[in-house]
Amino acid sequence: MFSSPLIPALSILIFLPFLFLIAPRILLLTDLQISLSPDELDDVALFHKAILASSSHHHRTSSSSISHLGTTTNPKPKIAFLFLTNSDLSFAPLWEKFFHGHQHLFNIYIHADPAVQITPPGGVFEGRFVPAKKTERASPTLISAARRLLANAILDDPLNLYFALVSQHCIPLHSFPFVYKTLFGSELAALRDFATQSNHQSFIEILSDDPNLPERYVSRGDNVMLPEVPFEQFRVGSQFYILTKRHSLLVIQDKRLWRKFKLPCLNVYSCYPEEHYFPTLLSMEDPKGCSHYTLTRVNWTDSTDGHPYTYEAPEISAQLVHTLRKSNSSYSYLFARKFSPDCLRPLMKLASRVIFRDSNCVNN
Repeated sequence: MFSSPLIPALSILIFLPFLFLIAPRILLLTDLQISLSPDELDDVALFHKAILASSSHHHRTSSSSISHLGTTTNPKPKIAFLFLTNSDLSFAPLWEKFFHGHQHLFNIYIHADPAVQITPPGGVFEGRFVPAKKTERASPTLISAARRLLANAILDDPLNLYFALVSQHCIPLHSFPFVYKTLFGSELAALRDFATQSNHQSFIEILSDDPNLPERYVSRGDNVMLPEVPFEQFRVGSQFYILTKRHSLLVIQDKRLWRKFKLPCLNVYSCYPEEHYFPTLLSMEDPKGCSHYTLTRVNWTDSTDGHPYTYEAPEISAQLVHTLRKSNSSYSYLFARKFSPDCLRPLMKLASRVIFRDSNCVNN
């Protein structure tokens, strides 16, 4: 009876519908795995954990699950400072002074290119390095590094509600209380409004009229960005921004645009993926939730090889700080770049009496 040829035939007939049901899922998973590099697989796992953690926390009323890098004693909204670097944090002493006395209102995360030997700055930066991958210009690696920082910050502490991306060449232009109040308003209002974050915006530059857009759009090849990113929706902006948590989650959840922006650049002289991915994504998904300008001042006068102007020590003065703060929006610039390491000494001299001197006005 068990050797009857009808048995295998019946088994195949019974299994066929099930095979047709699961085959597309198997093929999809296989294609996904084939298309992802080992680095991307690590990132996908990290993003998944961060998204799940955020979703889980959203449905909890208790803050008891805050991880070891956060705090369980002062559940106030925090700013996550995301340092993206490929060299020493030369301005660590200035930032140390900026952060002093406000430990319950911020967290620090550092993505340092592992191909470069970085001197650990210690102090508030101690133990704040996240698992990092190599970064380089004219490649999507800077996008990946920023997404990695966002995911680590979301996963680490659910009270991180604003995420400020800065570089080793950035400096603060105001005191920490000024920056905190600019972003959150009063702490009570922040706790109330950030339940949904619907009343808070991301500060990210989004430009649609840059004369270099056509050349940059085809830097990966003609029509390569289609259909996901038509030229009419292609944007550019500063790679340094301050994102809300809802937008940070949107960034690490994205797969559709990332498939295009991760493609290699054919023309490296007109390809700056990190200046296009974030403005394009947020402009397409939530343009009204973004400021369309950055709060990090950059001087593109006399730029060299795609790099902004670099300030040197003899240029540092109280007048320069006041000038760098001024913007065309209702907000003061909060940070500025790019500064050479030898600027640290004159900046430290200005710290207490100029840079970190509290001001009552928003645009100073």
